[in-house]
Amino acid sequence: MKYLIDSMDLSVEEIDDLIDLAQDIIKDKSRYQDVCRHKILATLFFEPSTRTRLSFESAMLSLGGKVLGFSNANSSSATKGESVTDTIWTVSCYSDIIAMRHPKEGAPLVALKRSKVPLINAGDGGHNHPTQTLTDLLTIKREKGRLDNLTIGFCGDLKFGRTVHSLLKALSRYPHMKFIFISPRELRIPEYLKQDLLDAKNLDYREVEKVEDVIEELDIIYMTRVQKERFFNEQDYIRLKDTYILDKKKIEKSKKDLIILHPLPRVNEIATELDDDPRAKYFDQVQNGRYVRMALIMTMLGLENEVDRHED
Repeated sequence: MKYLIDSMDLSVEEIDDLIDLAQDIIKDKSRYQDVCRHKILATLFFEPSTRTRLSFESAMLSLGGKVLGFSNANSSSATKGESVTDTIWTVSCYSDIIAMRHPKEGAPLVALKRSKVPLINAGDGGHNHPTQTLTDLLTIKREKGRLDNLTIGFCGDLKFGRTVHSLLKALSRYPHMKFIFISPRELRIPEYLKQDLLDAKNLDYREVEKVEDVIEELDIIYMTRVQKERFFNEQDYIRLKDTYILDKKKIEKSKKDLIILHPLPRVNEIATELDDDPRAKYFDQVQNGRYVRMALIMTMLGLENEVDRHED
């Protein structure tokens, strides 16, 4: 595996293998602490990030490797006008693997043409976020024990949310999945995803505007922020914003084993009163992100078989 730009770059078998490896790492992290000794990860973040960048860095350090890079385009030669391809070409001379985030959609795909080492898309604009998808899939697998026969509600900004788009594409390949999209009309799931994915594969889905209307059906609710900057009319935002704040009242009729996910950062779309609820799994997602990125780095460097796996 030489690159990961889109979650669809991975087959279902490859996703399952990564999740299995991540779960083995969780069982005994110490057995993996030297797998990437003498290897270097470059983190090239052309836009700010907390969780994703630190998660990649923590993952590589946990594998015994080293990290170099930058956390903002202003601290790179991009400020001098250097192209993304030249930056990648240069940095691939110094590293064994690269994780890259960029505000422009498609930038990692362009960068891939000049990279001499494996390249991971750590998020490009509103397009893709494949390692967040792997994080979400690992969390679902650990909490539900499966990645099929589930009803998942996506709530909030479904139009611009790259985490939603990536996860939807990945889950659409597992059998007997049902999708419910909960959003204001202004932020509905893009038409191209409906036509090219949902309708093309005859998947079970519907669109609603209120969480309360569907909460009893859900196995998973995946929250995202309703972004004020996406509205042309501030009055529409003010009218709708509180509709998409998840709190105890909104989930009082939910299944006891519902899991609440969120790619973070959270603003106010999940009330803090839910943080101690056993159904809240968004900080478990953060932890899982480290382990699945450890599995991905190992696999992309061809080191996934360096440690004998635990027997189940």
